[in-house]
Amino acid sequence: MNPTPPSAPRVRIQSADFDLAREIAELRAGDGRVGAVCSFVGTVRDRTAGMPGSISSMELEHYPGMTEASIEAMIDEAHSRFDMFGARVVHRIGLLQPLDQIVLVAVTSAHRGQSFQACEFLMDYLKTQAPFWKKEQTADGARWVDARVSDDLALAKWGLTSPQGTNSG
Repeated sequence: MNPTPPSAPRVRIQSADFDLAREIAELRAGDGRVGAVCSFVGTVRDRTAGMPGSISSMELEHYPGMTEASIEAMIDEAHSRFDMFGARVVHRIGLLQPLDQIVLVAVTSAHRGQSFQACEFLMDYLKTQAPFWKKEQTADGARWVDARVSDDLALAKWGLTSPQGTNSG
C-alpha cells in the first residue's frame, strides 16, 4: 500500500476548489514504486441535453460521514481488484458554476494499465454508489439530476449493479 501522508487523506469532501498538481504530488510523494499516475477531473458543464448555456449553476449535497465512508470502501474495493499503490478522491459540494471542477480521482501504480483501470473503476463506482445529489439550475428552474443508464452500464462491466434510487448523476 502507498504510505499516504497523514495530512493528505484518501478522501476529501469540500466546498473549496482543489489544485490538481498539488493533489498528484502529494499522492505520489516519496513512493519510489510509482511508475504511473492516472487522474480524472470532472467539471461542471454549461449544458444539458446538448443545449449550450442551459445550466447556470449546479448544487451538490451529500451525507457527511456516510459519503466519506462509502468512498473509502470504494477505494478498498479498487485495491482488492487492481495492482495499485494509492488513490485520492476529492469531491466538491455546494454551489458550483459552469467550468468549475467537481471531482478528482487519482490512482498510482507501477504500470499504466492498472492505474487506468483502477481510476476508471473508481469513477464508475463513484457515479453510481456514492451518496451525492446534484441539482442543476436552468432557465426553466431547478431540477435534480437523475442517475444515467450509461452510468449503470459502466458499473455493470465491473460485475456490479447500482442500488435503486441512487441520484448521484
